[in-house]
Amino acid sequence: MSTGRPPLELWGGIECTVARIGDSYRDQSLDTGHRERLGDLDRIAALGIRTLRYPLIWETIAPNCDAEPDWTWHDGRLARMRELGIRPIATLCHHGSGPRHTNLLDPAFAEGLAEHAARVAERYPWIDLYTPVNEPLTTARFSALYGHWYPHARDYGAFLRALVNQCRATVLAMRAIRAVRSDAALVQTDDLGKTFSTPLLAYQAEHDNERRWLTFDLLCGRVGPDHPLWGFFVDWAKLEPAELAVFAPADAAPDIIGINHYLTSDRFLDEDYRQYPEHHWGGNGRHRYADAEAVRMHLPDSEVGPAARLREVWERYRRPIAVTEVHHGCTRDEQLRWLKDVWDAAQQVREKGGDVRAVTVWAMFGTVDWNTLLTEPNGIYEPGIFDVRGPAPRLTILGKASAALATAGELDHPVLDRPGWWRREARFYAHVTGPAARGPLGAPRRLLITGAAGTLGRAFSRVCDTRGLDHVLTSRADLDIADPESVEAALRRHEPWAVINTAGHVRVAPAEGESDLCLRKNAEGAENLARACTARGIPLVVFSSDLVFDGARGPYIESDQVNPACVYGRAEAEAERRVIAAHAGALVIRTSPFFGPWDDQNFGFAVLRALAAAGGVEASGDVVSPTYVPDLAHVALDLLIDGEAGIWHLASPGAISWRDFARRVAREAGLDPEMVSGPDTPRRNTALASERGLLLPPLDTAFERFLRDCELDWSGRAVPAIAAE
Repeated sequence: MSTGRPPLELWGGIECTVARIGDSYRDQSLDTGHRERLGDLDRIAALGIRTLRYPLIWETIAPNCDAEPDWTWHDGRLARMRELGIRPIATLCHHGSGPRHTNLLDPAFAEGLAEHAARVAERYPWIDLYTPVNEPLTTARFSALYGHWYPHARDYGAFLRALVNQCRATVLAMRAIRAVRSDAALVQTDDLGKTFSTPLLAYQAEHDNERRWLTFDLLCGRVGPDHPLWGFFVDWAKLEPAELAVFAPADAAPDIIGINHYLTSDRFLDEDYRQYPEHHWGGNGRHRYADAEAVRMHLPDSEVGPAARLREVWERYRRPIAVTEVHHGCTRDEQLRWLKDVWDAAQQVREKGGDVRAVTVWAMFGTVDWNTLLTEPNGIYEPGIFDVRGPAPRLTILGKASAALATAGELDHPVLDRPGWWRREARFYAHVTGPAARGPLGAPRRLLITGAAGTLGRAFSRVCDTRGLDHVLTSRADLDIADPESVEAALRRHEPWAVINTAGHVRVAPAEGESDLCLRKNAEGAENLARACTARGIPLVVFSSDLVFDGARGPYIESDQVNPACVYGRAEAEAERRVIAAHAGALVIRTSPFFGPWDDQNFGFAVLRALAAAGGVEASGDVVSPTYVPDLAHVALDLLIDGEAGIWHLASPGAISWRDFARRVAREAGLDPEMVSGPDTPRRNTALASERGLLLPPLDTAFERFLRDCELDWSGRAVPAIAAE
């Protein structure tokens, strides 16, 4: 039934944090490359997004108090936004503490930000939506209570002062803006979750659940002597009532309340803290407890998640609401499920009368190092609507979903047939018991994976189980790719939404005497699948090898001319040619020799067994890009879900000789690397690079995880010395 209201809008947001950590600044617009790409705005407009949270950050425009502001970059971007019909929500401070001459505990911080706001409004009087300070409560916690960001305080009173300073800055900024443009609206954002607890810790949960509202309560003029936390402002922060009087008129009450809710926003407190991972351990001076994700506990669905939080906001404030960040740093299917869940939650609250205006797809160009709250410069990238790890931003499935939501308000994909990990049984902590999680509705669409007997096929099946991707893993008896009739029968029987082929002849040396068999299994089989998938209009993923190159001048990129020097390489090159000819949308993944933690059919495991048995390892000096199987499977699935096609090199970034590979594995395992011998000079270099984007984690981290995740015993079996091919 129509409500007469405009439909739910899809907004966009650039992750634009400028945070000071010690004496250094982290600028996410720089880290993701957005600052260098004017064309990003055209990419956003092409999705149908017409409202965009965008940075006009104080620290970047006026980093020095005695210098003139520099508007050059912003003038060009905002002019282009006007041409494209994009309405900005101007963000003036985003997890920052201002330029170097100030900070969140500086009494002059608020006046300084207000002066910046006035300059912005005067220069761009057509902007009518503002967020002077993004997430004041969250920023105060991370900067003045936990000490992650500048000024690195760890004191409850400092936390409250930092919060009040930011909210006071918001009041003064909006007054300055409205002196230029009277109808300017405040879109005030903050993270919002709810804390649950055991009975013993109910007092702490009650406090946390009052504290979470402070940004909005302050701006709405609700913090007076009768507020539950008034005593904390007076006794802990030593604030005078007159300092809080600036909020009493509520002239900066949010015109739109912006809610940023993440899967970790809802929390659960438990005094039995040793049952949880150690990074959740904490306390309040009265009790020690774990502060864990509520989504991993058995709690009523109606109490946890975005719909519950949006209902609470509407019931408390009765003001327009927008979800101002939707982002999940996970696999592509889980990112898509989270976006769909939040969109559906917003629609549900609207149907019950809540005034929810928009949902914002956040981190349009991804984030860098948010897994450490920006405190470590590791370059850990999480894609968003676009993936920026190539020569130009690449649209992911989230971008395609965003376009569908922006234009039609609807979204469908086979991965949505299963709920996200936050609704599946595997999410619970080991000690948590309760009713089983909900399964899929109806019959979920499935992937078909060939090669049940091989390392790669089994790895894909395992990773699909982890990601909640329904699939069938076929053996040669179920589906013989060399037999067109067998292929047709299997596709009719299973009706997959996509096919991943890992079957074929995989042994390089024996192929020299089995050229016809290798060609039939690898080239003819892959072609049979390609023709059958084309007829059904479904995606196909096939795997090729670095041996399509002769190794004379590696590393190689996708556009390099193939020049195989062995039978196996010739069969793989022919398979590539036939698949691309038969299926224009096929994804052909070239990879290097792989190693993994789940079976013993790889060089890394053989090295460990040999050295543990006091045997020697002789390995060649040839250079390759050893590829970690779990990473390969995850990234290949992401590319499939994104709808990518053509040839793509997926290998763990970094080239190494077989000899040095063996020595590195030995060192990681605490074994003697001097037991590995081999030549210093390579005969061949078939390492893979990429002109489309380096998507796998670096080789160094793969070695570390290989030893950490290895599930097989390599320590006690005597084996002869081995040599790499």
